[in-house]
Amino acid sequence: MDHDLPDFDLSRFLPYRLSVAGDRLSAGLARRYRAEFGISVAEWRVLVHVTDAGEVSIRDLERRVNLEKSKASRAATRLAQAGYIRKAPNPADRRLLCLSLSEKGRELMSRLLPIASAYQARLEEIIGDRMSELEAALEIMATSELD
Repeated sequence: MDHDLPDFDLSRFLPYRLSVAGDRLSAGLARRYRAEFGISVAEWRVLVHVTDAGEVSIRDLERRVNLEKSKASRAATRLAQAGYIRKAPNPADRRLLCLSLSEKGRELMSRLLPIASAYQARLEEIIGDRMSELEAALEIMATSELD
């Protein structure tokens, strides 16, 4: 049976292109923090979100970092074992754990954040005067209902 397929240009399919670009950008930075600090992408995401929030639950992390709960939980456990974050019961809901940076985690982030900022600055340099357009487009995609 011969089925004609509709025309489809993968090279212009935006979800695919964004995924490839995102993976490439993430991998570029990940190589650096993996080599210098021995942390994974998931651990970086947990660390940066805990840094940003000050204190966060695993449930909140899962939503914020776009990781499955098990991956976020494993990354948080590894970071706690390494002494970078503290886990404490949430006073409002004892079933939840609150994660926060330890002093060792603050020291690590004081070294990691300048690397991330320099990476961001380089991306902005490459993108140039189209950066505001890109940010606007990303905001639209992040807040639009597409389902």
